[in-house]
Amino acid sequence: MVLSFEQPQALLALLIIAPLCFFYRLYWRKRKASALKFSTLSVIKAANGRNSRFRPHLPFIILMLVLVSLIIAIANPMIPLKRAKEGVNVVIAIDDSGSMQATDYRPTRLEAAKHAAEILIRSLKPKDNVGIIVFESGATTACYLTPFKDRAIEKLRAIEPRTGRTAIGDGLALAIDMASSIPNRRRVVILLSDGVNNAGVVTPEEAVKLARAESCQVYTVGLGSKEPVVIGYDWFGNPEYARLDEDTLKMIARETGGKYYKSVNEHTLNEIYARIGKTIKREREDTSIKDWFIAASFILIIANLYIIYGKYRVIV
Repeated sequence: MVLSFEQPQALLALLIIAPLCFFYRLYWRKRKASALKFSTLSVIKAANGRNSRFRPHLPFIILMLVLVSLIIAIANPMIPLKRAKEGVNVVIAIDDSGSMQATDYRPTRLEAAKHAAEILIRSLKPKDNVGIIVFESGATTACYLTPFKDRAIEKLRAIEPRTGRTAIGDGLALAIDMASSIPNRRRVVILLSDGVNNAGVVTPEEAVKLARAESCQVYTVGLGSKEPVVIGYDWFGNPEYARLDEDTLKMIARETGGKYYKSVNEHTLNEIYARIGKTIKREREDTSIKDWFIAASFILIIANLYIIYGKYRVIV
């Protein structure tokens, strides 16, 4: 743990401690010389006892400690602590295109994705915010950033299936914008898709540039069974298969400092989301501890008053 100071120039005031100690020593020598003139031999011997050597100087020592503590407080000492107070902005972007109605995941890909997202939401910390984006031919907000996890889960369960195409770039861009809407927090997006970017106005590459500019980390999850999945038929009766663009999802994760996960069924999907919830990094930030030194100063002042005026007071 590294200690730093917001106002390090204030520490120059510590240089006053040495001159104060020097003048105090001169004062004590003069006081002792004066006392010798009027003291009997027995009193002098008692004054030079082991206990009396230290006790008369205790008020001055404590006063110097108070001064040091206050100077350090003015310099505003900082230590790196986990960002637990501010939390993390987590936005879940869910593909809601027509291919998400495939039934290779039970009961459907979309319902399995919603269930897995619920597991993730429940694994977040109390101070974390969560938001939800859905995308198909375009992107829309299903739930704005909120610290209330139950409200987000309610919005998540209300997501209805759609029949559009897949606008990965639009969904990612809107998710990044939402994650950045509350400042001074770590920004994380979890993007889930089972298709190829074939709609929208923002390309995945453009969305990645936005993520990097906003320091937003993106985890990507690809849905795709081991066997080809038919999602419909064209005008000529030929089957159309769900195609997963893993290369694009891997690129998004790699370029934003995230990680790509491949899901082959609803069970692995649940495991992936549970793992993501536990591995979201929480940055450390410099937190001021000047109040600790101010409190220590007050305690030392009270102790000093007791030493001077209390039951076992030091007579100086």
